[in-house]
Amino acid sequence: MTLSSMVLSRDWQEVSVLECILGGLQIDVAVEKEPQRALERLETSKVDALIVDCDLNGSAQFLRELQNSDKSQGQIPLVIMGGAKCTPSLDSTGALFAFEKPISVEQAVRTFTAARSIILDGRLRYHRAGLEVPVSIKYKGSKAVVGHLLNVSHGGMLVHTGQSLDAKSAMQVAFTLPGARSGFTIHAKVAWQDKTGNAGIRFMRIAPAQQQMLELWLAQQFLAN
Repeated sequence: MTLSSMVLSRDWQEVSVLECILGGLQIDVAVEKEPQRALERLETSKVDALIVDCDLNGSAQFLRELQNSDKSQGQIPLVIMGGAKCTPSLDSTGALFAFEKPISVEQAVRTFTAARSIILDGRLRYHRAGLEVPVSIKYKGSKAVVGHLLNVSHGGMLVHTGQSLDAKSAMQVAFTLPGARSGFTIHAKVAWQDKTGNAGIRFMRIAPAQQQMLELWLAQQFLAN
C-alpha cells in the first residue's frame, strides 16, 4: 500500500534524505517550497503525512492556518523538522513527531515507520471493503430475510434486501467472507435505510475470535489494493 506525503521545505539536502527514507517505506513525496501553495494543495489533494521545515520563512503562519483549517493535524499526521532554535515552539503545533536538522537517518527511519503505522491504523479503521455475497438477517421469532452484503467494515456493513427492515429491534446477521476460515454471526441493528432496500447495519456485539478474523480479512483486502 503506497501512501502519500508532502514536504514543505527549501532545504534540498534534507529533502533528498527524506525522499530516500520515505521512498523505502512506500510513501510518495511531493515537495512544496511555498507555504501558501502547500495550503492550496492540501485543499485539493489527499495527503497521508505532512512534514514541515520550521526554518522556512512563513512556516509559523502556515502551521497556524493549518490548525484552523479542515486539514488539521488530527486528520493529517504532522512531523516538524528544524534547527535547535525551532524546538521550543513544537508544543504549540500539535505535531506527532519532531526532529532536528541535520536529519539523523536512524531517527528519521524510526519516526516515519511509526507515522506510517498510525496512518495505516487510521485508514484501516474506516476502510470499507466492497464485495457482493449473500447475507441472512434474522430477528428473534421471525423468518430470516436474505439479502446481499455490499460492503463491510470494522463496525458495520451495507446490505441490500429489497424490503424494509425493523429499525427498532436487534438482529443477527450471518454471512461468509471470501477466503475467511469460517462464517460470521453478529448481533447488529439497523443504522439507516432507504426506500430502495439498502440499509446500513451497525454491529452491536461480536465474538472476540470473529472480531479478530474480520480485522485480519479487512487488513488483507486493504493492503491488496
